[in-house]
Amino acid sequence: MKECEKQVIWSENVVIADADYVDKVAFNLIVNFERMLNRRIPQADLARWIDCIALDGGIREGDNQIQVILIHGKQQTALANFRPSDYATELNGTAFKDHLGEFALSAFPTEPLVTQQEFLLDILSMACAQDCIKRIMLVADTSQMLGKIKAVLKNVDEEKKRITLFDMQPLTPGPYRQEILGYSLMNALGIRSEEFSQAQ
Repeated sequence: MKECEKQVIWSENVVIADADYVDKVAFNLIVNFERMLNRRIPQADLARWIDCIALDGGIREGDNQIQVILIHGKQQTALANFRPSDYATELNGTAFKDHLGEFALSAFPTEPLVTQQEFLLDILSMACAQDCIKRIMLVADTSQMLGKIKAVLKNVDEEKKRITLFDMQPLTPGPYRQEILGYSLMNALGIRSEEFSQAQ
């Protein structure tokens, strides 16, 4: 964790994502929509997906600074369903800039002594403790850890920090806003709503 603390450059806006979970959800969407729409679905555009997460998290056009932290299993060297995908050569330590601001990406593998959930919760706790952070966008498998996430967030001042959780299903109420993860992934996969009426 100390190594992570050294590497993370905190900004006002932070995206924390369980990259393995997001990759799995993207795969399931690709399989289902290819069958439904009868066409090939390409890999998701990672920058577009991050943009959608930022917008859903309350960021608006401007010169914003956004830190994106991708947490992944040590055995996973790349995202299978996104482009760009390689953690070491294409994602970690890189950045991109668009109409929302500058996005700085970091990718952290989990070590054998700590589970991925514990590592994510540690980073979430660190982010909550930073006064400079105004928005936190968390993408995680809440079916496995919502109670623990709530425990981390219980003392966060909602007036000072806007916390947004992303999942595929509506969540029970808590000290956070919630958004459906599937919408941002569909956008990144290039799936348009009008395609559904055409497919019927």
